[in-house]
Amino acid sequence: MAVYNLMMTEIDTPRLLLRQWQDSDYQPFARLNADVDVMAHFPTALDKDASNQMANKCRQLINDNGWGFWAVELKENRAFIGFVGLHRPTITLPFSPCVEVGWRLAKAYWGKGLATEAAREALAFGFMTLGLDEIVSFTATSNKQSEAVMKRLHMDYKGLFEHPSLAKDSPLLKHHLYGLTKAKWLSLK
Repeated sequence: MAVYNLMMTEIDTPRLLLRQWQDSDYQPFARLNADVDVMAHFPTALDKDASNQMANKCRQLINDNGWGFWAVELKENRAFIGFVGLHRPTITLPFSPCVEVGWRLAKAYWGKGLATEAAREALAFGFMTLGLDEIVSFTATSNKQSEAVMKRLHMDYKGLFEHPSLAKDSPLLKHHLYGLTKAKWLSLK
């Protein structure tokens, strides 16, 4: 059973702690964002400065809102393994406004159900604590691993769209959109 604490912005799951970002997270996050396998479905890997800017933004949004893309810590060894959480996209998407659930984990932690475990609790937080009616998730059509997580979360396929931040000739332009309503989520309990 997860424990939610909006003031502390933490979610505690059986194997993970979703928490506010710490200075010690920045170096492993930069390594994660420089990994070509992790970033294969994004336009480019991030250099250290861009990675630090992203971590700063995640940290600030949690400070401002009490939620966001939380840093994920593996309880067994306190290792930072990536981020999972909720985000309100600032770009205009064909389905805006929305709140998305998203994740990015270091490759060493793929295939262990950790993204699903953390995202499941982020969804619960979104529906029960924030009172959201629907949460979406989207990814490039080539990202079968993330799409599999969306399916394990019982999200419904909503269709294809072209990501407005990408060039029309980008191989990542086409994205799959998934969504989960609070009503469906409650029916799964």
